[in-house]
Amino acid sequence: MPSRRDLPAIAVGTTATLAAVGLARLAYTPLLPAVIHQGWFHSSQAVYLGAANLLGYLLGALLAVRLSERFDTRKLLGLSFVAIALSFVLCALPAAFSWFFTWRFISGLAGGLLMVVGPSVALTAIPPERRGAVASFVFTGIGMGAILSASLIPMLLRLNLSAAWLVLGLLSIVAGLLADWGLRRLAINHASTAVKADAALPVPALSLATLLVVLAYGLDAIGFVPHTVFWVDFLDREKALGTDAASMQWLLFGIGAIIGPLFAGYLGKRFGWRRSLALGFFIKAAAIAIPLLSITLFWRSASSLIVGIMVTGLVTLTSGRVMELVGPASYKRVWGIGAVSFSSAQALSGYGMSALYGILGSYLPLFAIGSLVMASGCLLLMLTPRAQTVPATSIKLCKNES
Repeated sequence: MPSRRDLPAIAVGTTATLAAVGLARLAYTPLLPAVIHQGWFHSSQAVYLGAANLLGYLLGALLAVRLSERFDTRKLLGLSFVAIALSFVLCALPAAFSWFFTWRFISGLAGGLLMVVGPSVALTAIPPERRGAVASFVFTGIGMGAILSASLIPMLLRLNLSAAWLVLGLLSIVAGLLADWGLRRLAINHASTAVKADAALPVPALSLATLLVVLAYGLDAIGFVPHTVFWVDFLDREKALGTDAASMQWLLFGIGAIIGPLFAGYLGKRFGWRRSLALGFFIKAAAIAIPLLSITLFWRSASSLIVGIMVTGLVTLTSGRVMELVGPASYKRVWGIGAVSFSSAQALSGYGMSALYGILGSYLPLFAIGSLVMASGCLLLMLTPRAQTVPATSIKLCKNES
């Protein structure tokens, strides 16, 4: 278990994942049916606004490592939190589609920056023996955002849609203040020096094992889209279950997302990162396919909970596998490459699935696609060599001895 000394790192990492994915992206999922019901946008436009966030996330992930090497970490993260808060506040009233698209894109860009830089700052500030426990808490921020949106948004929508947007902006500001508290207590100056020293090194060549993990992480992004973008609207409008029933499923998803990193940490210790990651892909593939067979209360609840667990669980398992393969010295660079793989696939699939929905008028085929892609990722990971990282200290010693 983490100690009190780890609280600043946990605060930075958890609030970064909370704002980057839990709020900036996942909070839009329960808002989507309301935006359509209240006539702000018609269904195809509202779906594309979700995809705009994915496109911005891709750009943020692409720029994250370079920007973190050129600019002060605290200022970069602070600006990202402010951008996400503004993206909610400035969308609190009906406006043109281009206005909403721009701010959904900006929130995605800021989220991509936070998702790469925040966990990297948190995990590299922690000694190796406590890093796994801290990582389990860092990625619970994603589930916290889903739970907050599932519990608050239905109540706020009874007031009006604008109130929901404004409260999400307020939550983003609170998250940013907590992150700043953690950053001021971490050895940021030391971390920045280490980052600049690492920036002078050549980008490490990816081993076959690392490359396969990065590719599989990209496939996970495709399986990520149906439940995290379309699930609530699918249950609410397409299956006519209503807002309350759909919001309850989103709450279960959020509970699962809180459990996910802790469950992943247990699996990693019990079975190793390699086997646990492949197992996670298989479980998620099965859970995404459940709506194809049944949406009775039991089965839709199982799908919500299990996909929620594996959405954050696979992030944690992938992070642990990357750390195992490349070590802390190269972690941020390789994790950044993985984030680019994830966000590229996510943006493409987000737009592709939105277009497919526009053609077919049904979300069901999207769940089939997501499940098949996750199964492909499982097969890919089963081919991953059992490579282990060579500790950075060993490399340095070898060089000194020579």
